[in-house]
Amino acid sequence: METSTGKRKVRIGVLGGFRGMTMIGWCVRNPDRAEVVAICDFSEHAQKSVKEFLEKERYNATLYRDFEQFLCHDMDAVVLANYANEHAPYAIRCLEKGLHVFSEVLPVQTLDEAVRLAEAVEKSGKQYFYAENYCYFPVAAEMKRLYRQGALGEVEYAEGEYVHNCAEGWQFITYGNPAHWRNTMSAFYYCTHSIGPLLHITGLRPVKVTGFELPRNAMSDAIGAKGGSGAIEMVTLENGAVVKSFHGLTLRRNSVWYCLYGTKGRAESEREAAGGFGTAKLFLQKDTAEHPGGEWARYRPRIAGGEPIDGEFGVEGEFSSRVLKEDPAKREEDLGHGGSDHYTMDNFIKAVCGEPADVIGIYEALDMAFVGLFGYFSALEGGKSVEIPDFRDPAVRERFRGDRRCTDPKVAGEQLLPTCTAGTPDVPQEVYARMKKLYEESVNAK
Repeated sequence: METSTGKRKVRIGVLGGFRGMTMIGWCVRNPDRAEVVAICDFSEHAQKSVKEFLEKERYNATLYRDFEQFLCHDMDAVVLANYANEHAPYAIRCLEKGLHVFSEVLPVQTLDEAVRLAEAVEKSGKQYFYAENYCYFPVAAEMKRLYRQGALGEVEYAEGEYVHNCAEGWQFITYGNPAHWRNTMSAFYYCTHSIGPLLHITGLRPVKVTGFELPRNAMSDAIGAKGGSGAIEMVTLENGAVVKSFHGLTLRRNSVWYCLYGTKGRAESEREAAGGFGTAKLFLQKDTAEHPGGEWARYRPRIAGGEPIDGEFGVEGEFSSRVLKEDPAKREEDLGHGGSDHYTMDNFIKAVCGEPADVIGIYEALDMAFVGLFGYFSALEGGKSVEIPDFRDPAVRERFRGDRRCTDPKVAGEQLLPTCTAGTPDVPQEVYARMKKLYEESVNAK
């Protein structure tokens, strides 16, 4: 379908009416580029919220509860915003149907799914876009620009953190369901917010990982989360550099932070807890011909280029600064996550339309996810260093066909793994009953 400007308008279907509202909102705000034509969710509450939003916006889209009916709708691409452990099966179905796929975090939960998903992408010839939105933070995009142009030299060491205390709102994201993926996942599973941006910045592949698990804590007990409270992966990249990836969902304080040491400089975001703009600001030190090791800057970068916002610039031993005023007319739409949600959809639509785009494709997505998957295998073996396979090679991935090791009983079967290295805990049913009651009371109060 073409717009009045002659450009193609992409017809979008959205699976998942909760997280999917962000992508629906993007399409509503960009009517010349995309149109939501179908939305699918089994939840009555989600259906009601979506319907109310569409009525408010005077926007037409067909609502479905049944995925098979949804899949038959006339559309070009599907946004997968359903449960994180179920993205791969639906992505495969959509690719086989000839649809482009925008997949939310995470791409797969088993190596067998990874084999079949890679094959489906290759066979389809369609776009597979992994929506790891933390890669599209302005600071992450700026670090990638600096690194790829050589300003930081070759990476030697890097760190990424994603610590998100979800305990207070656990009832809203698990509904008191003991089998919900958040309750049954290992601490290593949700890893791509911490490791993803660093892999995307450098373009390097992870080749080895050693995993360390943080034990369950009082918050884990209180909400019924069966995995450890956090995980650390020490990752070796293909150039020999080492990366520390740290993430957790039931730790007391939040933290989002990235740092990269290169042979010519260092770049890092401010920590989320630093106040002010937090992760929106970048601190940079780099070598230059005029000032070897001496130039520094602290500024808010624009993800789309141009002059930075709110900057301080100087050289070692001196202080000079300037403040750059933000031009509201140039500010990109902020749909959440520091504006990064705008850029995931923006780049996906560009890719579908054959325009230049910053894409995280299937192999890079698997590299990101494998850090956690193999990190957990390492932790289960007492912290033994394990190799991370490269699924770009069909012969390599063939070795993992049928490998369903995971913590999801519905998928793993006899290959079921414990939810943490100490074993799967026995959580009293009263915990889930209490979480369900809290969720139902909040829904009924609205």
